[in-house]
Amino acid sequence: MARIRFLTDEHVPKAVAKGLRERGIDAVTATEAGTLGAEDPWVLDHLKAEGRVVITHDADYLRLHAAGVPHAGIVYAPPDKSIGDIIRGAWLIAEVLDSGEMMNHLEFL
Repeated sequence: MARIRFLTDEHVPKAVAKGLRERGIDAVTATEAGTLGAEDPWVLDHLKAEGRVVITHDADYLRLHAAGVPHAGIVYAPPDKSIGDIIRGAWLIAEVLDSGEMMNHLEFL
């Protein structure tokens, strides 16, 4: 069972990645991963190759998922979700699912 590794996209506060790391979860920001400003389909392809699940507020990822674009997993947090709620939701996902179960899977927070 491979643990989920996250990337917080550029719309998600950096504090989310920090909070996940403080809880022992592998999480990087878009800046740290070098995906800042990249097109969403490229980001999904890049993250699939790296085995990282994206945490995002960007509804474009929902459309890409609905269109069948392959990905390592998407966690969608509505823009009004607090940092704490996003951290708790992502932590719970990492506790109950593994990276294989997140493949091409979408979770809503």
